[in-house]
Amino acid sequence: MPSNTTAEPYDLVILGAGSGGYAAALRAAQLGMRVAMVERDLVGGTCLHRGCIPTKAILHAAEVADAARDGAQFGIHATVDRIDAAEVRAYSEQVVGRLHKGLNGLVNSRGIEVITGTGRLVPDGDGVGVEVDGQLINGEHIVLATGSYARTVPDVEIDGVRVITSEHALKLDALPASAIVLGGGVIGVEFASAWRSLGVEVTIVEALDRLVPAEDPEISKVLSRAFRKRDIAAKLGSPVDRVTTTPDGVTVSVGGKDLTADVLLVAVGRGPSTDDAGFAEAGVTLERGFVPTDERLRTNLDQVYAVGDIVPGLQLAHRGFAHGIFVAEDIAYGRGLIDRAPLPLRDVTIPRVTYCEPEIASVGLTETQARTEYGDAVETLTYDLGGNGKSQILRTQGFVKLVRQADGPVLGVHMIGARVGELVGEAQLITGWDAHPEDVAGLVHAHPTQNEALGEAHLALAGKPLHVHG
Repeated sequence: MPSNTTAEPYDLVILGAGSGGYAAALRAAQLGMRVAMVERDLVGGTCLHRGCIPTKAILHAAEVADAARDGAQFGIHATVDRIDAAEVRAYSEQVVGRLHKGLNGLVNSRGIEVITGTGRLVPDGDGVGVEVDGQLINGEHIVLATGSYARTVPDVEIDGVRVITSEHALKLDALPASAIVLGGGVIGVEFASAWRSLGVEVTIVEALDRLVPAEDPEISKVLSRAFRKRDIAAKLGSPVDRVTTTPDGVTVSVGGKDLTADVLLVAVGRGPSTDDAGFAEAGVTLERGFVPTDERLRTNLDQVYAVGDIVPGLQLAHRGFAHGIFVAEDIAYGRGLIDRAPLPLRDVTIPRVTYCEPEIASVGLTETQARTEYGDAVETLTYDLGGNGKSQILRTQGFVKLVRQADGPVLGVHMIGARVGELVGEAQLITGWDAHPEDVAGLVHAHPTQNEALGEAHLALAGKPLHVHG
């Protein structure tokens, strides 16, 4: 039997220190709770160390390479003499290191105990506890925040050399001359975009019939066109038949044709990390590896919550972060530490950004989803960025698409173009607060900004088109 490490239970024990786990810990400690956080690796989890932050740092380096290479169109004549993958990696790791140091400082300053080791949920009397290396950590409340892992494909062996995942790709000290990217979702198109900017010949293989299939179909069309102009090839509607590796490269058989490259990046999404955490053995209900919860993120076990990527729905770091804050405040409300219960989170109000070039940003319902829910009582409007001054300065193409309930609020905002991720904050407010086009049309948007594109789109949808060609 594991021995108890504490004389009395913590108020909150969190299994996992990624975005959801550390957000719960910080907020709970801020509200006066005694908190322990169990983590086998580093505080910050996948997002900070193997996902969002290092990936976006590499994408920024790729943007710098493109700016230098394409400067002549702006009258700035420059060349890219050399791209050093090891130095790009070092830059990325410096960013991660600074953020990790700052996060550790926050955790320490709040008095949160970080217990290093592999934690498992275990039965403990009438409830459950967290076992770490043979010792039992008790908590009045437990938060499951074990995150996700890079999914693989059956019969495709990941060797870390010729067949790699995104985590291997972030550690490369030398870029391949050519790469096949298996998967045309967020991870796949981000790496394809970055690698192409850094000089890699890239082919995307996607089993479905379009890139970024979770996005509006019009966005997929614009992205495919932009990728073709950048010489990023895409084999769509093409499941993989066979993968063969050699000492010199990899061959992928797709629809009877062989594609060859130096490496194959398997980027088919992420799965919930729940298999080896003792959840099922402790009685937690699982569905396809995910932990279903009610709207307040409570599992089927009393006093046990789940947050982040293990909860069915969007797998986004900021969703996990918001989950963590919500759970901490929900527990605090139950303990009488705050006067108002937090409002449940809805995935439809959570913004989504894909950081390829051009960028994709969206929030709310797609046109298809809206028509499924509201039938024909749906209106859409697409504003081309060609009419936006700042977009012309940036030499970007794309659009802002609005989806609204007829004579009602805006249900979704979908954008593609350089830097549109910076616009998604206002888009979230518009959809989250059920704003009508007339409400947004009355707001003044600074000139010249791409933010004006949101204003112009709403002006047009409110019946006052100015820079929209009819």
